[in-house]
Amino acid sequence: MAFHSTPDGGFEIDADDAFSKVVSAIDTLLEKTNKLKAEIDLVASSAFWHSFVGVNAKGSPTTKVLGWADTRSRAETAVLRKRFDEVQTHNRTGARFHSSYWPAKLLWFRKEQAEVFEKTARWLSFSDYVWLKLFGDAITGVSMASGTGVFDIRKCEWDGELLRFLKIKAGTLSSIAPNDAMTSRLGKVFAKRWPRLANAEWIPAIGDGAADNLGSGCIARNQAALMIGTSAAIRVSYAGKPPAKIPKGLWCYRVDRKRLVIGGALSDGGGLYRWLNENLRLPADAEAQILIRPPGAHGLTFLPFLGGERGTGYHENAAGTILGLRSANDSIDILQAAMESVAFRIAAIFGQLNKIADIQYIVASGGALRDSPIWAQILADVLGRDLTLSSADESSSRGAVLHAIESKGKIGSINSQSAADVKVTAANRNRFNAFSEARRAHAALYKLLINRED
Repeated sequence: MAFHSTPDGGFEIDADDAFSKVVSAIDTLLEKTNKLKAEIDLVASSAFWHSFVGVNAKGSPTTKVLGWADTRSRAETAVLRKRFDEVQTHNRTGARFHSSYWPAKLLWFRKEQAEVFEKTARWLSFSDYVWLKLFGDAITGVSMASGTGVFDIRKCEWDGELLRFLKIKAGTLSSIAPNDAMTSRLGKVFAKRWPRLANAEWIPAIGDGAADNLGSGCIARNQAALMIGTSAAIRVSYAGKPPAKIPKGLWCYRVDRKRLVIGGALSDGGGLYRWLNENLRLPADAEAQILIRPPGAHGLTFLPFLGGERGTGYHENAAGTILGLRSANDSIDILQAAMESVAFRIAAIFGQLNKIADIQYIVASGGALRDSPIWAQILADVLGRDLTLSSADESSSRGAVLHAIESKGKIGSINSQSAADVKVTAANRNRFNAFSEARRAHAALYKLLINRED
């Protein structure tokens, strides 16, 4: 399911095309498992946070599905910051004002696409749209709702203050599931299509980042899940209340009504690597060459904001930057500087996380890290912490299943389900010291160009 970028900052996918891919995936799964005799009685899922789609009164899409990287509403962030005390709103909703969240997108649609706004009866996450198509009503769990930026993470309800300003009624959003164990059954059309699932209970999706923490076994304050896929993130999840004051560079969402997930995300991770590989035509042994080069010896300072900035400054107009480029530099230098810069941004988030958690154990996952042992080593050396590489190919899927069976009382607690790990990437103290100077240069350029404190 690939989003399409547009020249004006759009990041979107057709709602019905995306839904057809979900249906096709379920078709394929059932076909490949048709010889299994076990009865399916519970279905779990995770979904990407921050998606946004409008539907009319008949449930047909009025917009594309906008993803987290859609920046067309970035000008509306200034409107929100002028109208509200961002610190207070952040502490209530767990989200800073930014184009990745719903408040800016709703303002943008009302201003720039008034006709679309008027004919839209409900605003949904993509997972809610799937729910609407499969079950006949748009229902969302607190996990998905908490990623919208219009949800009170302390009261577990839509945020009244923001809704009043946005002139949106709670009834035009998805219905919040009344409890974490609520389930639905398929409507007639899909029950007929998938008879093996006709009697199964379907539990609302949880956010993919929350699911990744559960699937990686990171469910305590001293455990962090570090993920590099297309984007990148580092998060801590635990049972309890949100921090009294959420650090300004972090977000805080819900796993469910008893657990939180708090951390920060970067818009550029594996997607940045792919972009560099395609445009610089990197040699096949690029990473082998990085392995024998000293940290930061290229003399470059790279800001990895090709997709804009989220953590830690949430600066809407940030762009990718390379400083110090000389004729002696080559494509490997640029790749190395880019990979190191992602690690520096993760380290900035890590520093804020450690203000509210004493992180002793980091589990790393994601396709980009599985495919790149050198990137895992760079991260370990920049953080000065050993990384345990998760053996789960799909830690988010594992986490969604664990959450579902715990919610339905089929296991006592997720805490009792250990996650298998494969190997540890040990931090190198000498490389950590060498990276410190490069990280200071990175921080100085960040403050100069972004004009925000970390």
